[in-house]
Order: sequence, then structure tokens, then C-alpha cells
Amino acid sequence: MKVHGSCHCGHVSFEADVDPDKVALCHCTDCQVSTGSAFRTNVPVPGNTFRMLSGEPTIYIKTTAESGNPRTQAFCPTCGTSIYSTTPGDGPQASYMVRVGTLRERDKLVPKVQNWFRSAQPWVTAIGALRKNEKGAV
Repeated sequence: MKVHGSCHCGHVSFEADVDPDKVALCHCTDCQVSTGSAFRTNVPVPGNTFRMLSGEPTIYIKTTAESGNPRTQAFCPTCGTSIYSTTPGDGPQASYMVRVGTLRERDKLVPKVQNWFRSAQPWVTAIGALRKNEKGAV
């Protein structure tokens, strides 16, 4: 499936091909901290299908919590939107882990699995039962 993504301000934009069956939620503590939320929604992208259309993301190398491996984190230098993560190195990478929230087609990318569920906040399974407001808080 062809997808089109951009940061919040539009400075960074890209396109790629994804497999909708590989969308995942990640509950690891690194994702919780870096998103400021309870989890992150990701989809893997083969490196040969990922193409930057505009802008250049800022790169931050994060040592992952459990494995200790370095991981490139790419985000917009203007608005701070997280775009993807990948293996450190120059030039195109073999694969990218794209943040589903940056994609125009995100409504079609339903998570199929929850990773690092041992770190999930205990209340995430009860989200469906919460009161729902169509817009902001009433």
C-alpha cells in the first residue's frame, strides 16, 4: 500500500510502501517517553520504498533500553514530529519504522499486534469503556 506522510508543520514529507498487516503498537518504555503517551503506533517500511519528498529530518541516536543497541530517531527540526527510526548509518537504510500518525492513510492502518505489552500502562485495555466526546472536553 502506498502511503504519504509529513510532519505537523509540513516541512518534512515522504512516501513509502507498507504492508497494512504489519502495523503494531509498541508499549516499551522508550516509546512511552519519546511520545509522551502510553504507546507508539509503527509500521515497517522497506528501505527501497522510502522516499523523502521535502525537508531533512534531524537525527538523534538513542541507545535502546533493553538491547543496548543504537537506534536512529528522525524528527522534524521545525515542529519536532517524530517521523521514523532506523539503524544508524549514512545513506539509505534497509528498513525504516515509520510513525503511523504521520501518514495520511493512518485510518486504514489498524494495529495487528501489541509489542512490549509487559510495559503497557495497566489502563490501556480499558480505553474503550471511557466516556467519549466528539470534540474537546465538555
